[in-house]
Amino acid sequence: MLQLSDVTYAPATVASPVLRGASFHAERGKPLLIAGASGSGKTSLLEVISGLSAPRSGSISWEGKVMNRRQRRGLCGMVFQFPERHFLGLNVSQELRLGHRRLGSDRQDQVLHRVGLQKISRMTPPEQLSGGQQRRLALAVQLLRGAEVLLLDEPTAGLDWSVRSEVLKLLSDLAQEQVLIVVTHEPELFNRWDSDRLRLENGQLTSMTTLI
Repeated sequence: MLQLSDVTYAPATVASPVLRGASFHAERGKPLLIAGASGSGKTSLLEVISGLSAPRSGSISWEGKVMNRRQRRGLCGMVFQFPERHFLGLNVSQELRLGHRRLGSDRQDQVLHRVGLQKISRMTPPEQLSGGQQRRLALAVQLLRGAEVLLLDEPTAGLDWSVRSEVLKLLSDLAQEQVLIVVTHEPELFNRWDSDRLRLENGQLTSMTTLI
């Protein structure tokens, strides 16, 4: 279980906190959806959880143990809103092998199958993949890292409806084995999801029983 306890965060260039006493827990088996308007601090929340940023106060725990930033970077895998901007490999296989000098073909095939990319050529450049395929590849990279917590920033942004449905089904399946946290400014797209739901507004998280 991942638990945030009274986390407050403000970037160095901002006087007022972006997060004010944020607290929640997330577990395997049920994704956590956090909705909020653009600019509400959703991405900042994911960056704090993942260890890319440091909170001013509060703690973040995994299985009851408080984790520092370095430990959180190893624990969490973040899929950004525009994952294509973060790919470094010249092709799919090279992208998967980054950081894994001895990654074999069987393991590559296994993780690509898990994210639904088993039919693509591993020699395909990432920039030639569709938006949905790029998100799947980004997920495959994080799964290879062994991320226990998957953090997704606007995972349906820019996708047409059929691709959105496929991505949402994949994420729901992954949530059975990983802790999965999704932030979005379009919560209505997740109406069919069986998830815990929070709203981020004015730096505070509140329970959201229905999606509007």
